[in-house]
Amino acid sequence: MGKYQTLESDIFSVFASAEWVAESIKTYPSNFLAVSPGNEFIRISILPSGGGVNLNSVSGVLIAELFIEGGKGTKRFNILADKLDEYLSGKTLSSGPASTQFLSSSLKVRGKDKDNPALFHASYSIPFNYFGVM
Repeated sequence: MGKYQTLESDIFSVFASAEWVAESIKTYPSNFLAVSPGNEFIRISILPSGGGVNLNSVSGVLIAELFIEGGKGTKRFNILADKLDEYLSGKTLSSGPASTQFLSSSLKVRGKDKDNPALFHASYSIPFNYFGVM
């Protein structure tokens, strides 16, 4: 498996884990059309953007778009971002000889969702470095 496939597999293994599933937070990959996503969900995008230390390494950012029910304030965004930090911030995921290291996150409230104004939207972002071996 190549570096991009391994990177994606490693990251989505976090959201497929029994621990994350027990959190009961609906989480989808970008470009996934959920029939009924509900009033609260997270959409994950993995954006590789830079070179790494060798040909099998890459840096980038994971974006988690947070959607909550509108009119309820922003407290839930902070709860969701803190929960994502528990699983990602400062952590290293290892898959065989490769590993993905996450740095420090940030959160930006975006406002009403343009596609569904009943939802409020924020973006959680966290840079990563994926280290493959040659």
